[in-house]
Amino acid sequence: MDGISDVAVGVKRGSDELSMYNSPNSGMSSISDGASNGSDSKKLRVEEAPPSRVLHIRKLPNEASETEVIALGLPFGKVTNILTLKGKNQAFLEMGTEEAAITMINYYTTVTPHIRNIPIFIQYSNHKELKTDAGNQRTQAVLQAVSAVQSGGSPSSDVQDALAAASSPVLRIIIDNMFYPVTLDVLQQIFSKFGTVMKIITFTKNNQFQALLQFSDPVNAQQAKLALDGQNIYNSCCTLRIDFSKLVNLNVKYNNDKSRDYTRPELPAGDGQPSLDTTVAAAFSKDSNSLLGKIPGALSPLSAAAAAAAAAGRVALAGQTGSSGVLLVSNLNEEMVTPQSLFTLFGVYGDVQRVKILYNKKDSALIQMSDANQAQLAMSHLNGQKVYGKIIRVTLSKHQTVALPRDGLDDQGLTKDFANSPLHRFKKPGSKNFQNIFPPSATLHLSNIPQDVTEDDLRLLFSNAGGTVKAFKFFQDRKMALIQMSTVEEAIQALIDLHNYNMGGNQHLRVSFSKSTI
Repeated sequence: MDGISDVAVGVKRGSDELSMYNSPNSGMSSISDGASNGSDSKKLRVEEAPPSRVLHIRKLPNEASETEVIALGLPFGKVTNILTLKGKNQAFLEMGTEEAAITMINYYTTVTPHIRNIPIFIQYSNHKELKTDAGNQRTQAVLQAVSAVQSGGSPSSDVQDALAAASSPVLRIIIDNMFYPVTLDVLQQIFSKFGTVMKIITFTKNNQFQALLQFSDPVNAQQAKLALDGQNIYNSCCTLRIDFSKLVNLNVKYNNDKSRDYTRPELPAGDGQPSLDTTVAAAFSKDSNSLLGKIPGALSPLSAAAAAAAAAGRVALAGQTGSSGVLLVSNLNEEMVTPQSLFTLFGVYGDVQRVKILYNKKDSALIQMSDANQAQLAMSHLNGQKVYGKIIRVTLSKHQTVALPRDGLDDQGLTKDFANSPLHRFKKPGSKNFQNIFPPSATLHLSNIPQDVTEDDLRLLFSNAGGTVKAFKFFQDRKMALIQMSTVEEAIQALIDLHNYNMGGNQHLRVSFSKSTI
């Protein structure tokens, strides 16, 4: 791999890292100085590196994989190359365009990137492109498989060969934060989106639910691992940790709720184990995709918003294909709720097109999002939240669209069309808002704050919205801030009331939920 030395020698780094990370010890040792882990033994004054589509990543944890590094760049655009310097805990990531790299750097200046819960540092490299050995099939295979999975396709056959050589068809799956039960069927439904699942064995080891899952082809196992490792099955819990098993074939003796061989529906259930219904077994053996997309909240292959969420280690519940983008929301506080307040709250998770509060049942509303993905995202984040003192229920509606009242009919302002609203957060493809989709939280992120507005002004504004401000912190440039309310319900209320609030001089405050605390 002669190409590596081209990249790895004497790379200078931009001094902007000091202002970027504001870290007392982020020195700029050149890669060739032998400082391990990007440690800061030599301080060099170097010129600021201009934007480049190649990014230099430092302080990576020892066990970080190429896939985890690639995942940092995925939400921002195509990743075209990667070079990892294992001994130095560093990597170079080449994005498809300079714009993608700039968006990525801008995002990670406000949100510290983490891999395996370790904060890492990212900045522009002085290199304009990565020259790595084209023979490095493994890296290219990983990159192509990731982009194929991301665009919902399948990797080409030469990539498949390279991947097959590198992996087993059997995955070992560990589930962390298991607040809800995860069954063998749930695993089958999630993983069969990537290929034919042949066998599954589940067991508990070290007090953790684990599973071994065998695909018909190692390439499918590789794709599933790339797309699903680190994802949550349900909102904010049941995190998948996936490795390749050393086994290449599973031996399943019984078909029951602990183990299943989909290729042999005739196997016995075993001692005292619930038997698998034969009709279900037949359906499974005929069509491994038969039950796909039936469970709300199950993962499906990454879409743009979901990929963004996934790469940042967040919830990525993609919508079920073929389902509508209309939600039914019930148990609303009918004295308080308006189409506008629902537009603002649900608009955090997608672009709301229409809202209809039901004329005969004013504690319920239909909300049309711009697609099924956004509807799923909003449902997974808002179902069970408290709004205006009541716990709301959010489900997918069987309606495909929300009808507007016929001309001349007044429905007391209960239906509103927001299709042309300037307040849609996600209408720009690749917008930074895709990376900032978080569950409702007591801490809110504020942006577009005018220069002359003080902390006291904002504390007063948010207290008047009917809550108690617990903490406040300006970002360095004072255009953004974090504000912490005493409860999630208060924060939801403040977001509904104050998102797009006119701060004077036609500057409108932008409010969203934050994953940070103060």
